[in-house]
Amino acid sequence: MDVFVCAGCGTELTAPVSRVALPVHTHYGAWEELHPPLMEPATYAVDPLPTGPPWRLWEDVGEDVAAEQGVYAPVYAVSFGARNRIVIAPGDSRSMTLILEKCEGYCRGVDGRAGPNLACAGCGRPVATRVDDCGSWQTVWLEPAAVVRRSSGLPAGPPPGWNDLKRVPPVEADGSWSRRWEAALGVMLAHLVAATEARPVALPSGPVTELLGHAVSRCLSPGPEARSAGAAVGLAVGLAGPGISTARPRPEVLLVPRHPLTGAPWHPPGDEGAVVPLDSGVWAYLAHPDDETSPVPATGVVPQGVLRDDYPLPPHPWRPLLPHRDAFRHTLVRLPAVRGPGLSRFRAR
Repeated sequence: MDVFVCAGCGTELTAPVSRVALPVHTHYGAWEELHPPLMEPATYAVDPLPTGPPWRLWEDVGEDVAAEQGVYAPVYAVSFGARNRIVIAPGDSRSMTLILEKCEGYCRGVDGRAGPNLACAGCGRPVATRVDDCGSWQTVWLEPAAVVRRSSGLPAGPPPGWNDLKRVPPVEADGSWSRRWEAALGVMLAHLVAATEARPVALPSGPVTELLGHAVSRCLSPGPEARSAGAAVGLAVGLAGPGISTARPRPEVLLVPRHPLTGAPWHPPGDEGAVVPLDSGVWAYLAHPDDETSPVPATGVVPQGVLRDDYPLPPHPWRPLLPHRDAFRHTLVRLPAVRGPGLSRFRAR
């Protein structure tokens, strides 16, 4: 396991942590809602893209400079913040104090708009940014130039692999759609638009269509002219990944999970076809929707593997699942494919 220390004085700034993939929903919370910590305890992730201030307007930056920052279509402002910022759960931070004059926020917390707001308790050097305002997942972002990664001397547990994908239910306890699912859907749609060049698609029957079909059809509709002409249904999309068989013939596009350690999308062995990555927890639910566990403890008289059916049904959302708009837009403009001719309607700010 690793610890991060102040680059100025060597003070340890974190508990021992192990690296995992950056969560898909990192930058996409629900407006005016308080969220739990983004990261699991004793983990950290790295964001390779520039994030946070300073910001520069698109008109002042230009297309070429924006592309160097990883933005390939017009946006209001381009981030020139640091690359490779390290995110941890607030509970894993150590020996840091708030810089009170930089603790600005929108509503019920701090949002990091003024830059680093946490200083090293040993030397006073700004080293990190605490974010916990409504609409944001609770995080502490370590500045890569202000910290140094060192071994903690403690052994790390087994690294997560394809067998460790945990299902994330699509509905919250209050009956609303999962915020993680909304963000994951937005990110997935952006990759699907890029992979298909915005052509219509045909989803597989079952949970994929039931949960994602409404949003996909709104985004990749064939249009009235194509429908009246009796055009083909669209490119075939299938669900594939570890532990489930890939449909034959192979669909043109596969929805696959991201690796929980690296974030890299799964690929069938020896297959170079198009894949669209999904949040691993969302993918696990779609791949195994029937792995249900009763919320009511069963007594010893119920045979193993038999589910009770006398518990109340959970609440259901009143509307179809829709993507997080910022997740879709922010992901799409960071894909070079957005410059293609088929995606022109998505490039307007």
